[in-house]
Amino acid sequence: MKAQPPSERDPVPTPHAPSPVEHFRRQDDPQWHWLENRDAPQVRAFLEAANDQARRWFAPLDDLTERLYHGHLARRELAVRGLPTTLDHYTVWSETAVDADHPVWWRHPNGKPKAAEAFLDLESRSRAHAFYEVGDMALSPDEAWLAWTEDTRGDETFTLQLKRLPDGEPRILLEGIGPELCWAEDGTTLLFTRYDATQRPESIWRLSLALDASPPCPSDDPALVLREDDPEFWLGLGKTRSRAWLMLESASKDTSEVHLVPAQAPATPPQLFRTREPGVEYAVDHRPGHFYVLHNRQAAHFCLDRIDEAHPDTEGDRLIAHRDDTTLEGIDAFSWGLVATERDHQEAQVRLRVLEYDERHACRRDERLPLPETPCSLALGDAPHFDTRRLRLREESFTLPVTWAEIDLDDGSRRQLKRQPVHGDLQPDQLACERLWARSHDGERIPVSVVMRADLVGHPLPTLLYGYGAYGEVLDPWFSVARLELLARGAAFAVAHVRGGGDRGEPWYLAGKLQHKANSFQDFLAARDALVAKGVSDGERIVAYGASAGGLLVGASLNLAPERFRAAVLDVPFVDVLRTMENPDLPLTTAEYSEWGNPQDPAARRRIRDYSPLDNLPDAPWPPVFLQGSWHDTRVPYWEPAKLYARLTELALAHDGPEHRPTLLRTDMEAGHGGASGRFKSWHDNARQDAFILWALGVEKRDA
Repeated sequence: MKAQPPSERDPVPTPHAPSPVEHFRRQDDPQWHWLENRDAPQVRAFLEAANDQARRWFAPLDDLTERLYHGHLARRELAVRGLPTTLDHYTVWSETAVDADHPVWWRHPNGKPKAAEAFLDLESRSRAHAFYEVGDMALSPDEAWLAWTEDTRGDETFTLQLKRLPDGEPRILLEGIGPELCWAEDGTTLLFTRYDATQRPESIWRLSLALDASPPCPSDDPALVLREDDPEFWLGLGKTRSRAWLMLESASKDTSEVHLVPAQAPATPPQLFRTREPGVEYAVDHRPGHFYVLHNRQAAHFCLDRIDEAHPDTEGDRLIAHRDDTTLEGIDAFSWGLVATERDHQEAQVRLRVLEYDERHACRRDERLPLPETPCSLALGDAPHFDTRRLRLREESFTLPVTWAEIDLDDGSRRQLKRQPVHGDLQPDQLACERLWARSHDGERIPVSVVMRADLVGHPLPTLLYGYGAYGEVLDPWFSVARLELLARGAAFAVAHVRGGGDRGEPWYLAGKLQHKANSFQDFLAARDALVAKGVSDGERIVAYGASAGGLLVGASLNLAPERFRAAVLDVPFVDVLRTMENPDLPLTTAEYSEWGNPQDPAARRRIRDYSPLDNLPDAPWPPVFLQGSWHDTRVPYWEPAKLYARLTELALAHDGPEHRPTLLRTDMEAGHGGASGRFKSWHDNARQDAFILWALGVEKRDA
């Protein structure tokens, strides 16, 4: 039986009112490509008309939206004090006031907490802008100067600011640059990135500063350090924890290359560490006397080599061998050894492994840190000191709020530093999480995580199913205060860990990209069916959710089987895949060839055409769908959700009318890819989205 939207009420106040699609339709452009002309007045008029339509449709749900929003606020600790981090001279932390969108940064001299002083008030800086977001913050080595980048439009183009701490006047040094910053260890040199015409970080520049001048200013024009000419590669910045080397990384989706610059001598020409090889990724870390190279050369799941610092062109020693059942995801070097991040393929679980070496580099300790529960997220926290023997860990799961703990490597003790507080009637210990396994079309086992109220376990529940499945991104379990509003009303939340993500390691990613991309969609549908077959979900009440590349996942899945979902939410969805990939002048397109394929290759073009959501809409309309876009989005342009809105509305008009299966579009005219920058506006946007989900699931009211 086909799932239908709830019939308790029709939220459309005037079902027969002409939609913006009828008013703006052009017979000479049935694909709605004219929406790509940002400067045309009709484009903005169309988006504003669609926003008005969405506002009218949501009007009967406004009360629910407000209840969800205020319920979320009541569960959350609104006054937030960040975890202090001790640097060489100062201890720094952030504080966000109860009514603030952005934090204020504070510091005090180490050991003198009563001498606290504010040094950067982001809340005040944000008040002059409808959108405000910090790209990067970098303290000078002596901690006397702060540089940061900020975006005030949402288009991910940044301005470089500098101030003397704590209360110097901020100065604009550069405009129109990338977000990343890095201080050299000479204390007067900043490195930053610049974009090319497609907003690809294609060059790294060095800026020398006259900090003793009044006011402080650049001592010379920025100097080019490194330029990447291959349009599939991006440049990034970093510095080893040892502070010995600046790392300039050039990487595509499947190939990388590192240049090194002595951090004390930033004017030194970059030294190529290892020439790039197609399909080979590597990363470099450092301990005095040695480089550590994580790579996948003849090791698909990555391995780790140690190389003499004085002879970086040698083969080196193998410290961690390639394994069939584990992906080596990353390494962090300390004076005493390494912390390796590994992922178990079978259980789709991340682990941290401590490797300690003596002065002859013999391994005297090799152990995995304990997990708080499984499945869970586990990551190494900030550790600015190279010789620290106290590791900060960040832990969370679907039932465990974000928790910061400290492990003492000498005595093995564990100390909880902070846990996210949760208020209200639904506490973490009243939730239940389980991991089940679906069988996809080719027999592969697909992990599916689901969380619900513990008292509802064993009952088929209305369910929100989330997926992403691209770029090797991992969807390890995460805690959400806002999600409690859905769970409290009797819904379940599930995650389909489909191929194309990295949830089961590198093989999982490779099995869901390029010619294997269709696996992602089949996996998502298999996850949906497994939830129903195992009695977790009510098959008539499942809503799909996807954002960005997750919008592609959900859109393609709906094209294959629209009847399996009650509704869908697509946030800044990547749905016009073929047309986007055929236009190398668009931001980010060329860098995506190794993820989706280059459509200049006929075989790749056919593959993309065969799954691109806008190129494969079925004859029958989708279930109700709420689409969200952003005017300043440079990753997924506003016109992708706008075109899908127009095309789906036309399908509905050709069948039983959009009032029965509404397609809604809301475009944020002041934001970029990540949506609203302020936390309160973002939370309110989420509440509106959740109101749509609860309406579709038929559980708008709280259970008694």
